[in-house]
Amino acid sequence: MRELGDRIQRITDQSTGTWGISLYDLDTNETWEMNEHHLFYAASVIKVPIMIAAFAANKRGEFILSDTVELKRENIVGGSGVLQHLTPGTQFTIYDLLTLMIIQSDNTATNMMIELVGVPSIQQTMKDIGLEKSKFYHKMMTMDVDREGMNEITASEMAGMLRKLATGKIISVHACEQMIAIMKQQQITNCLPGKVPPTTETTIGSLKEWEIANKTGNVSGIRHDIGIFYVGKRKLIASVLTSGLDDIQSPDILSKVGLEIYQYLKQSLHKR
Repeated sequence: MRELGDRIQRITDQSTGTWGISLYDLDTNETWEMNEHHLFYAASVIKVPIMIAAFAANKRGEFILSDTVELKRENIVGGSGVLQHLTPGTQFTIYDLLTLMIIQSDNTATNMMIELVGVPSIQQTMKDIGLEKSKFYHKMMTMDVDREGMNEITASEMAGMLRKLATGKIISVHACEQMIAIMKQQQITNCLPGKVPPTTETTIGSLKEWEIANKTGNVSGIRHDIGIFYVGKRKLIASVLTSGLDDIQSPDILSKVGLEIYQYLKQSLHKR
């Protein structure tokens, strides 16, 4: 792990901006961190705690994931996602909204989920899963004048959250399996997995060489990606948060970090 950390350190040293990184090897329990407690604006990474809060509300019996919610014109906001282009009045299941919120980073779906679950419930869920410095206050693409604070996260707490998801320690094992399955469908793949070689399975039903369950987030000057790498039987959690990087170059820089993680896991397969 130290060698991997040294390689990533060289990447960060050659770039501008501020980095917060937390890596956790699920097989060896080794860690490597940099500015892991530094607070960053959360951008769309906050959608993972929102998803967890929705599954927690489902567990409490407040709704079932197959319940439907109507898309209303006042829900529609810009930025990422397809719902902003669809017809008001259309009904979507809660599970579909959660899926769109994660895999397309759909802001309209996110705001619909925030209204359904409620800000206090999301905040309480974040406390329940051990997020102390990371905070949630506001919807996506809104600038309320009486906003209480900004959505913020740390690399360490995001890694800890993913560790609990990966080990079935949030809500239930089944809930964790469902949430990780959604994250594996992420369609924004230009950050941590951007430079990892594509899988080459040619036999139907064969296991994939590698997968990642991740969630990206970016606004101007901010670029994050957090995820769980699965390479063969090896598993590693990566929480990589940045601010101040060039918006055009930042996906490529984060993808170099992801490639180093993949190569570390791939090489370690042959040593075990």
